[in-house]
Amino acid sequence: MRHGATGPDDDLGRGFGRFGSGSCLAFPTGAIFGERWIHIGNDTLIGPNVCLSAGMVPGQEMVTDPVLRIGDRTMIGRGSHIVSHFSIDIGDDIQTGPYVYITDQNHGYENPAEPVHVQWPHDVPVKIGSGSWIGTGVVILPGTELGRNVVVAAGAVVRGKFPDHCVIAGVPAKMVRRYVEGEGWVSGPAVAGSSDDIDGKPSR
Repeated sequence: MRHGATGPDDDLGRGFGRFGSGSCLAFPTGAIFGERWIHIGNDTLIGPNVCLSAGMVPGQEMVTDPVLRIGDRTMIGRGSHIVSHFSIDIGDDIQTGPYVYITDQNHGYENPAEPVHVQWPHDVPVKIGSGSWIGTGVVILPGTELGRNVVVAAGAVVRGKFPDHCVIAGVPAKMVRRYVEGEGWVSGPAVAGSSDDIDGKPSR
């Protein structure tokens, strides 16, 4: 595993849009394509069997650059899949558990006369704030915006906007705990806000 790992000076590493100093793709690697549109920061570890993709097929020209950005000192757990088509931004000092799935694209299903997989997909950017922890088996869907230092409980399915310093859990994920300046951590009915407002204000 040590000898099979990929660093910034290896052939695969040089194919990325950016592959930061001290970063590593662990062996064995998962499916990786669209490296030209993927930027990896410094001192970041991509675990074994992690799949990273930018676009639908290798060699596709993209409209954004980077399509996928992974920041500094971040660790992506083994067996995770990050499927990017437009914009996924994963900040610094983030850790994920194994088998996390993150995507910025879903197929439409509006036309009942057509199979879902042939209907035109929708791309909505995803942003994960620095310092966050993503638990095992979490699914992060298009349009998700997580603030800084957010904890996502294992198995959650996440869509929507969540503020800094909160804990979210469930299917669909809801905010269950939040740090409030002057009050500390509050939970239960004391937690204000919804997944529809990143400022944590109650929805109308």
